[in-house]
Amino acid sequence: MYSIPFQTIDWTSVEKTEHKGESGTAFWQTLQFDGLRMRIVEYSKGYLAGHWCQKGHIVHCLEGGFVSELQNGEDFTLTKGMTYIVSDDLSSHRSVSANGVKLLIIDGDFLKP
Repeated sequence: MYSIPFQTIDWTSVEKTEHKGESGTAFWQTLQFDGLRMRIVEYSKGYLAGHWCQKGHIVHCLEGGFVSELQNGEDFTLTKGMTYIVSDDLSSHRSVSANGVKLLIIDGDFLKP
C-alpha cells in the first residue's frame, strides 16, 4: 500500500502529450504516483486505438462517448457518466470514438491479479 498525501489537481496546468492511434489522436494529461497513474484522456473524432491493450483500468467518461471493443468480438458503448473497470491481463480491449470523448482513466498496481 502506498501513501499519497492530500492534494488538489489543476488539470489545466498538466501538460498534454499527443499519442497517434491507428486513426485519430489521443491527448493525455498524466499524473504518475508510486503504483498509480491518473490521466485525463481526450480522443479526437474518428479515433481508433493503434493496439489491443491488456492493462487494467478504471475508465470514467466525462464528456461524449466511445466504444470499448474486446478482442473476443464483444463491444460496450460508454457515454457521459458511465464507467468500466477491468484488471490487468483479463481482456484485450481497445477504444473507438466516432465523435470524440473525454475520459478520466486510473490504473496501477491495485489492478494486478
